[in-house]
Amino acid sequence: MKGDATVTCPPRKNPPAPPVPAGPTESEATAVRSPLLRTLLADVRAGRPDAEETFWRHAAATGTPLVEPDPEGDPDHRLVTFVRREDPAHPATHVLALVHTVTDKDRHAGDLAPHLMERVDGTGVWAISHRLRADHRASYQFHATDGTREDALRADRASWLRVLDHAEPDPLNDRAPLPSRDGRNPASVLELPEAPPQSRIRRRDDVDRGRTLDTEVDGRPVTVHLPPGHRPDGPYALAVLLDGEMWGPVLGVGDILDNLHADGDLPPTVAVLVDTMGRRMQDLACSAPFVDWLADTLLPWAEREYGAGADAARTVVAGQSAGGLTAAFAAFRRPDRFGLALSQSGSFWWPDDERGSEWLTGQYAWAERRPVTLHLEVGLQEWMLLQENRRLRNVLRARGYDVRYREFNGGHDYACWRGGLADGLAALLGEGRATSP
Repeated sequence: MKGDATVTCPPRKNPPAPPVPAGPTESEATAVRSPLLRTLLADVRAGRPDAEETFWRHAAATGTPLVEPDPEGDPDHRLVTFVRREDPAHPATHVLALVHTVTDKDRHAGDLAPHLMERVDGTGVWAISHRLRADHRASYQFHATDGTREDALRADRASWLRVLDHAEPDPLNDRAPLPSRDGRNPASVLELPEAPPQSRIRRRDDVDRGRTLDTEVDGRPVTVHLPPGHRPDGPYALAVLLDGEMWGPVLGVGDILDNLHADGDLPPTVAVLVDTMGRRMQDLACSAPFVDWLADTLLPWAEREYGAGADAARTVVAGQSAGGLTAAFAAFRRPDRFGLALSQSGSFWWPDDERGSEWLTGQYAWAERRPVTLHLEVGLQEWMLLQENRRLRNVLRARGYDVRYREFNGGHDYACWRGGLADGLAALLGEGRATSP
């Protein structure tokens, strides 16, 4: 395999015997980890004119990335090979495979080289392989460039944002893509066979539909999703979702809620999606004014308008990342209004400055225990959050809180969070709730 693009000539009808061995050399066999790619390389070297087209037909039929048995023989792992077909009209000199959180970890360390795809010699196949646990889930994209290797590997924040602005999904991935916002392209989703099922995330034709309304509360945009058959008098359970501008118009959380209702996993629940209005790091950093606004302005409004939010024991606040931090903070500060909190990949390292770090964990450790239930989840790939979430879990358990906790094999990724949101809401609001191990 070579790092630079090569010119692929059309196959000859009667090619002469190749002057090179029919199979890959020993060094190539080491570099090409995928058995499917080794077969392709051997066929190309043997001069088979349809070798590459046969490979792409197989990839299109099975879907990509290529998932093969673990080369080390571990049944709990798979060899996952991401492949991209060269576009002859726009040939690339370098291609990055952006696997959410897996690539980010090296980007934070300033080294994107491990994520450069290589071109299979004599073909238009760009490829890179990762050995991953069989329950891994992640969104991913490709970023092709025609510049220098140095430019392709720039890892500073400004360069990385430009990469994200232009990265593209995998056209041969047959799963529903993960939508994006701000003009960016959607991402493809890798789901290995043992990843937790996400049966509720896609729109289904066999369920009753709720109603989605866009409005404002005290000048702040909110989206409301009402359960099927909603009546103004209620009473209804209430789910307050932070980062509403993502969950509403981008991810279509209404479909998730409708599926939960149809399956009987959620009591009739009104969802209020709160827009952060470009104030995310002000509102979602343990902001007492913001949480008090939720408790004293938003919830009374939801009760008046939609019959939801009167009972703290049936009111959940949910968020991801800084939103997950704020969800746990809301339950701590205003347990009178928020009896339930769903935190996904909560940023419990906050604030990590002269005030120290893990402030909220310290508050839960020393303050009077609140009558609240918390559901925490975090990805095993989240190297900057995993230990902090485990420490908060341990503190909550030691203090006698009702806490449900799980770890998923993925990263800081809506591809994981959308399924986790459905599971978390069902666990907190559904019938027969049980404490997770």
